[in-house]
Amino acid sequence: MSRDRMPPIPEDRMTPEQRAAMVELTSGPRGKIGGPFVPLVRSPELMSRLQKVGEYLRFHHTAGLRNSEFAVLVVARHWSQPVEWAIHRPIAEREGVLPATCDAILEGRRPDTMSSDEAIIYDLLEELRNNRCVSDPTYARALERFGEKGVIDLVAHYGYYSTLAIVMNTCRTALPEGAPAQMQPMPQR
Repeated sequence: MSRDRMPPIPEDRMTPEQRAAMVELTSGPRGKIGGPFVPLVRSPELMSRLQKVGEYLRFHHTAGLRNSEFAVLVVARHWSQPVEWAIHRPIAEREGVLPATCDAILEGRRPDTMSSDEAIIYDLLEELRNNRCVSDPTYARALERFGEKGVIDLVAHYGYYSTLAIVMNTCRTALPEGAPAQMQPMPQR
C-alpha cells in the first residue's frame, strides 16, 4: 500500500473540536485512537457520531462479540481493507472464530469450517454485497436465529464497517505498528 494520505495529526496542531473528539473516543472502550479514526478526526463531529454507532455495534451487538468480529472480517474482505483485517482477525480468533475460517475468508472462499451462526451471517452479508438485497430464505434463517433486532444490528454492522473501510481505503490508512500485511486486493470477477 502506498503512503498514508492522512497520517496522525500531532496533538498540538489539532483544533479544539478535534481534541474534544479525541478525548471522547479515548475515554470510551477503545481507549486509543487508531485505524479509521486517524483520518476521521479531520471531521470531528462525524467521527464522534460514527464512533458512538461503532461502540454499540462492536461492544453491545445483539449477536455477540464472536459473531460481530466474524462479520467484520467478511466486510474487511469485501473491501480488501487490510487495517480492518489486521485489527479484527486476532480478536475474532480470540473469541473462537477458527483460523481456517479466517484463512478462507482472506482467500475469498466460502469457509467450510464456519459455525451455524457464522454461516447465516456469511450468507446474509454475501447476499447484501453481491445482490444489494437479501433473499427470503436467507432473511428467514437470520430472523429465526437473531430476531428482528439482530438482523438490523447485522445489516447496520455491514454498513458501519463498510463506511470505515471506504474511509481507510480512500486515505490509505497505515497498518497498525507491527501488524503483518496479510490482505491483497481481491481478484476482479
